[in-house]
Amino acid sequence: MLALAGLLGACASPSSPPDPIAVVSAPSAPAASAPAFSSLVASRSASIVDISTLRIGGADDRAVELELAPELDFADRLASPLPGSVRLSQTRDLASGVILTSDGLILTSAHVVAGADEAQVRLDDGRRFPGRVVGIDRRTDVGLMKIDASGLAPAVIGDSTGLAPGDWVAAIGAPFGFHGSVTAGVVSAVDRYVAGGGEVPYIQTDVAINPGSSGSPLFNSRGEVVGINSMIYSGSGGYMGLSFAVPINLAMKIAGQLKSTGRVQRARIGADFQEMTPALAQSFSLKQAAGALVVGVDPNGPARSAGLLRGDVVTAFDGKPIVRSTDLQQRISQGRPGSRSALEVWRRGAARTLWVVLSEEPAPRSILRPSVAVEWGDGLGLSLGELSSSQRLQLGIDGGLMVREAAGAARSEGIRAGDLIVAVNDTRVERIEDFQRSLSAVAPGRSVALLVMRDRRLAYVPVRLPERALKPAN
Repeated sequence: MLALAGLLGACASPSSPPDPIAVVSAPSAPAASAPAFSSLVASRSASIVDISTLRIGGADDRAVELELAPELDFADRLASPLPGSVRLSQTRDLASGVILTSDGLILTSAHVVAGADEAQVRLDDGRRFPGRVVGIDRRTDVGLMKIDASGLAPAVIGDSTGLAPGDWVAAIGAPFGFHGSVTAGVVSAVDRYVAGGGEVPYIQTDVAINPGSSGSPLFNSRGEVVGINSMIYSGSGGYMGLSFAVPINLAMKIAGQLKSTGRVQRARIGADFQEMTPALAQSFSLKQAAGALVVGVDPNGPARSAGLLRGDVVTAFDGKPIVRSTDLQQRISQGRPGSRSALEVWRRGAARTLWVVLSEEPAPRSILRPSVAVEWGDGLGLSLGELSSSQRLQLGIDGGLMVREAAGAARSEGIRAGDLIVAVNDTRVERIEDFQRSLSAVAPGRSVALLVMRDRRLAYVPVRLPERALKPAN
């Protein structure tokens, strides 16, 4: 019987079960519980105000220098007139703000008050005051107002650098005019740069922000203001879980200058930068895709005097590493004009230090973003021509090669007839021979960076050379 039982057992289990997947066990993390915001709301509501603005004229003249992507918009702009209604020549908008001082300084968003003919501020206790715009900064969307009042309850200002993804946050504002509305969520990301958002390292949250919430404070779980809600990302015209706030540390720096002088003084060095990509990093012999790539230098600016060259990669500013070009732009602009700063630069495979004296920025400078790496197949797919003397004079440049035709992968990746190729890596090209010589110095299969000019703007485009050596088509 035992033998038969063993035989039956063998028949029932013709093979051993597979080994289970090994799972690494770890101590359980404490359960995350949502904070009770009721005490926060009770103690902080007095520091929050509703703002009503009046603009005379049919056009919306709140032009802000942030050119937002189509899906990004300031929260209060998403409110549209009711179907069948007619937009009158007088337009009222609702927004929010936060009290900074007991005598009536109020922090809000620049687009809330820019171009307003009148502004009225409503306190939490129902009192109303006419508001005066102290100053606005369109670059960061920070605005500062003043009302003639005393004994107000200023907000407690926190430190936005202490925020981390997953932290609980709350907003109190007046969406659609509903005073004192509370919404809560978590920090989705910090130091989030958005298309057209310039130098602002936004706090991204999933806190519901709607029309009327622009300029409202973003609180941490301790009731400290850590941001000013500025805009949302929406494909439908409403809240979709992507909200962006200006970090309070940056907003307070801007507000301080607005209070003192009514404007923001920024520093510059006279150079344009773009982001570093893995393909560009390979082209410039960098171990990692970090730093700000120099694509243009003002011949009369501080950068040129310091010795900065196009094709240099700035890896640190005053000893602090630069990961993205926006990091460098922000640190330069927040510097003091007339001060001396150190630039750590990577040039032709070697590191060096340059010293530059910051000057005051007269106008915003653009940050160019590169195309993705291009796979060119068996050839570059480019037909190039040299510029005549009259063409150089007309374009105001010393040299470069005109793209006569871009086919296949070149065209699909954005290269167009009429573009100018000004340099290969950091070597300028004026003739076809210069271009061919520069490419022949690069091993097949590796990437080079072509400096391309279009509409008088420059950007490096990483190009992967074909595996076989390039030869002229003629």
